[in-house]
Formats: sequence, C-alpha cells, structure tokens
Amino acid sequence: MKFLLVDDHVLIREALRGVVRELDADAAILEASRWGEATRLLKEHADVSLVLLDPGLPDREGLAALAEARMRHPKVPVVILSGNSDCNEVEKALGLGAVGFIPKSGERDVMLSALRLVLSGGVYIPPEILTRPEVPAPTVRRNAAPSPTLPADLGLTARQVDVLSLMRHGMTNKAICRELKLAEATVKNHVTAILKALNDTNRTAAVVKVGELGWDLPRPKA
Repeated sequence: MKFLLVDDHVLIREALRGVVRELDADAAILEASRWGEATRLLKEHADVSLVLLDPGLPDREGLAALAEARMRHPKVPVVILSGNSDCNEVEKALGLGAVGFIPKSGERDVMLSALRLVLSGGVYIPPEILTRPEVPAPTVRRNAAPSPTLPADLGLTARQVDVLSLMRHGMTNKAICRELKLAEATVKNHVTAILKALNDTNRTAAVVKVGELGWDLPRPKA
C-alpha cells in the first residue's frame, strides 16, 4: 500500500509514519508539508491507497484541501487528522467526502483501529460526535409538531433499525449482508429507505443524525 501524509509538523508526520508501519510494514510512505506539494505527489502517484490530511495547512485554509482532493482525485480516500474535534468541523469534513475524522489527541490504538476500519471500506466517526451535548431547547410554537424520539416515529422497521445500527458501526453494505444474512439488494433498499426517513443524502449524514436524535441502537444479535 502507499500512503500520503500531509501535515506541516515534522513530529506529527514522524508519529504517523510509525502508525502506518504498524498497519503495513512494507507500505510506501509519501510526505508533504504543504498542499501544493501534496497536489504534485497525487498527480505523480495515482496508486495512493490513503491520504492522511491535516486541514490546517499554511497554503490551504480550513477544509479547502479536502474539497480539492475529492474533486481532482475522487477515487483516493482521505482521512482528516485534526487538532480540532468540534462536531461541526467533523460533520463538514464527512459531508465533503472524508472517509474518517481522527482527532490528533486520540490514543495510538484508536488511530490504528480507525485506519484499519477505513482501509476495510468503512467510515470512522469519532465517538464524541455521536453523543453531542444537549443544546437549550428552542421556544416551542403553538401547534408545532413534536420531534421524533424513536425510529418507529419515522417509519423505520425493526430490520431497518438493525441495518442502521451496523451503519453506525462503520460497516459497509457487504459487511451488513454477511452480518444479517441478507441479499445485497435488500440491504441497499433498506439503506435507501433509512436515508429517506432521516431526510439525508448519504450514510455518514444518517449516522450523524442518529447521534443528534440520541438514539441508542444496540448491535443486532447474529
């Protein structure tokens, strides 16, 4: 495998090299301290397996580098490594197409597990975004419809809740098929129904919505 580490801090890149070596001792590792340099490397190395990207680069503000990477190299997965684990920042990164968001303050084992999940086709979402702190309730208008508090309130079936629970664990459709012993077409139909019920356009946004609604979805028993 080939990894591209994009971070302007030498010590961070050094730590990332160690993590990558644990994942794959024979991995080819490319490094860049600026987005301009990373862009050149991506052009020269179309076979990059994963990009680990710090969104706070000197020559690209915020998540602009992520947006550009997804536009120019849509087949190359990108994981954001950031010192800022603000929920809004996480949601924005995932919405732009990142396959994971790993806080730099996390433990080494957490990072290893997150990268293994991503490389297996899953999406890593930091646990803190799934348990967002409550915000003050807005003033309720007369005759306002109550917010849905249960999956059934949105019309989700028991099997769709099982699928949603496994989506929340970062599992791909194929993995869900194996776990629930369902045909892939059936799982796809369930995912489509879930996204429609939650009024979201992708599975990452749906998982985030579950956290916002405060649903506790236990992993279904085999």
